[in-house]
Order: sequence, then C-alpha cells, then structure tokens
Amino acid sequence: MWRIGQLARMTGVSERTLRHYDDIGLLAPAAVDGVTGYRWYGVTELSRLERIRGLQRLGLPLRLIADLLDAPEAQLRQALAETMTGIRRDIATLAATAARAQDHLDAPMSILPQQAAVGPRRLRVRRTRVRHPSELAALCPAAPAAPAALLTWLDGPPADGFACAVTTGRAGEQLTLPARTVVRAVVPPSAGVVPAGHELFGWLRRHHLAVDGPTLEEHLVDAEGRHATVLEVPVRPENRPDRSAGRSRTMSR
Repeated sequence: MWRIGQLARMTGVSERTLRHYDDIGLLAPAAVDGVTGYRWYGVTELSRLERIRGLQRLGLPLRLIADLLDAPEAQLRQALAETMTGIRRDIATLAATAARAQDHLDAPMSILPQQAAVGPRRLRVRRTRVRHPSELAALCPAAPAAPAALLTWLDGPPADGFACAVTTGRAGEQLTLPARTVVRAVVPPSAGVVPAGHELFGWLRRHHLAVDGPTLEEHLVDAEGRHATVLEVPVRPENRPDRSAGRSRTMSR
C-alpha cells in the first residue's frame, strides 16, 4: 500500500489532483486511517488512476470518464467517436479563425466583415442612377434628415454608371429584400464609406464570395446622437447561380 504522496511521486500526478479525484468520486483510496486521515492506495487504485489518465489523453473530460471507467468497450468507442467529431469541429473553427486573422494581416482593413443570415425586409425607395459614387452624397439630405438607408447595385468598384435607391419613409415604391446571407461591416467614422466599400469588395473576392443583390448602406443614430454606417452585402459562393441578375437588370432600367 502507498500513501498519497508516494502514489503522486510514482505516477507524476499531484496530491491535489488525487484529493480532487477522491472528492468527486472518481478515485477513492483503498483505505483512510481513522486517526491520522492518511489516504492509502493499492494496485487496484493505481490501475484505475492509469486508466483515468489514459482516457484524459484521449481527450475525454472527467465528467465523462467517470461514466466510462467501468463501461463496456463498445460504449467507450462510441464516446471516443463523438469526442473526435467535436475535436474535428473545433479544429475547423480554429482554422477558419486563423484564416480570417491571416487575411486581416495580409490585407490590412479599417473594417471587420462578418457573415450572417438575415430575414426579409421591406423598404420604400426612390430609384435613380448615378455615374460615380461621389454623386451619392447629393441624393442624401444632411443629417438629421439623412435617409435611413441607401441601396446600390454593384458587383465591385464601379467602372460605369450604376443603379441605386434611397429610402423614403412611407412614400415611394415598395422594395422587398428577401431572406439572405450577407456580409456586414460597421464603418468607423475615420474610414469613409467609399474606401470601406472597396475594402469590403476586396474581402469578398479573397473569400470567393459573389454579390447576390443590392448593397445596403444603412445610417444609424443612437439616443445620444452618435452616428454609425453599416454596409451589408448579400452574398453567395462564386460557383452558385446569380439569383440577383434579374433584379439587377430591372433596377438598371
């Protein structure tokens, strides 16, 4: 029999860990001295401890190990398969996070685009057409009467004229934006909407996303009068059909 300190030295497990295992019912000592309180461990406890450590190395949490220590092999294999699925999912998430961080390092941007799913939205708009983005400012009255949103039909930085629409409140033509996947970015005041738009289109190209409808430029004001501009571009993978082609041609007339 070994005292807790001896077992700790033999296995490389701290006494604190062994006490914790005892407290949670994972590894009880073979005996506890009623006078001194010393914990004593034997070969059975040593074997159980090594099994615990082995299962930990396989990626299993203690709460699951407690259920599997004496379980049949089939149950253990099922638990390991589920653990592997979770690990692969975590690896994919970390890889995607690393890729986004590397992209930001490789192409420094003033915005941090995020992909999201949004529901349908109805707007009242006034349509028009401009030759250059600089003309958009003339369509928008000065704050606080500025429109809530501006829509532009562009697949990238403009090389020619393009269709656009300005929200008008209750008047104007009704336009419905369907449920869609979008890439959204909040434009900091120091960046400017046009440069941020160029950055956003570059980000879409690098991530193999195509524009799938009108870009929404929304102007927001909070209760304290602080302004924010949000760019929202509906997207699809580049290899999928362009569902917005018909809508774009209609708006371009």
